[in-house]
Amino acid sequence: MSKQTKEKTTKAKQKPVLTPGSLSFFRNYINNPSPVGFESSGQKLWLDYIKPYIDDKMVDPYGSAVGIINPGEKFKVVIEAHADEISWFVNYITNDGLIYLKRNGGVDHQIAPSMRVLIHGKKGAVKAVFGWPAIHTRIGSGEKETQPKVDNLFLDCGARSKKEVEQLGIHIGSVVTYEEGFGELANGYYIGRAMDNRVGGFMIAEVARLLKENKKKLPFGLYVVNAVQEEIGLRGAEMIARRIKPDVAIITDVTHDTTTPMINKIVEGDISCGKGPSLAYAPAIHNKLLSFVQDVAEDKKIPVQLRTLSRSTGTDTDSFAYANDGCPSVLISIPLRYMHTTVEMLHKDDVENTIRLMYETLLKLSPKTNLSYL
Repeated sequence: MSKQTKEKTTKAKQKPVLTPGSLSFFRNYINNPSPVGFESSGQKLWLDYIKPYIDDKMVDPYGSAVGIINPGEKFKVVIEAHADEISWFVNYITNDGLIYLKRNGGVDHQIAPSMRVLIHGKKGAVKAVFGWPAIHTRIGSGEKETQPKVDNLFLDCGARSKKEVEQLGIHIGSVVTYEEGFGELANGYYIGRAMDNRVGGFMIAEVARLLKENKKKLPFGLYVVNAVQEEIGLRGAEMIARRIKPDVAIITDVTHDTTTPMINKIVEGDISCGKGPSLAYAPAIHNKLLSFVQDVAEDKKIPVQLRTLSRSTGTDTDSFAYANDGCPSVLISIPLRYMHTTVEMLHKDDVENTIRLMYETLLKLSPKTNLSYL
């Protein structure tokens, strides 16, 4: 039998990780707004889904949610993602009923014109649009075309006075999210806003599901952490890491698919959707734990891609690695196209392989695993 035939046979025999039930949750979870600092509705969905697969749960004062398996064990392992999505704040309402905004996280102002949004006010969600002047009015003779900026973008919710805006329950500080939700494209691609990083929350929940359904008993306490406020400085992870004090942390987030136009591979590395999760080298990444994960991937024939990061990973890995007295931490990222847009795109195979890699790593890991450098 040829090598190619063996690979096809192995893949054919491999049981799919995702189920119709888990994909239904994934769709609902992506569609549900969960802006930075206002993650509670998404966290409730997540906890309700993971409840059958855990022994206990906890929620910290700012809303990071944790599902716990084997809560009595002294040795603690974390698998983590972040729950928040980038968004906007209502900052100023004109007398004519137009609404100006501030960023809440690294939202991209250049994609905003003509987008549909939801303004989350005191009376519930209100539909609105990012208004933008017609092209006929933007380009004059010899003039440079106006570009979208935070200070010239505005929302139109149909109100024609400040009073009408306020009657809808909209107030200064109301949070605004894009309306676009989950979708599927050809050849196994999923799209949606906030795949960064609710796909991570979905994947760690699936790891808990597989452990329960396959009746696996771990020799340590597993803390399945869905942290808040990553998009404004890794704040949720910072708080929950201090509270749990884990011995090992496995973080999952997204990374750039660098095969699209306008991305420099010399700077960003060579990463592609559909070719497996990405493992990173960086000071915050524990080298022995990274080697451990790589060995698991090789043994279980899970494809992985490699990249490098610099002073920080820019993910919750940094908060866990440097928490308390130091925590061996590793980052497993899923390739993503069009980050921080409403059409973030990833591949189903990468979702399944990232789940498998975390799951198999947990099955091999134990309190006796030697992670000492010396």
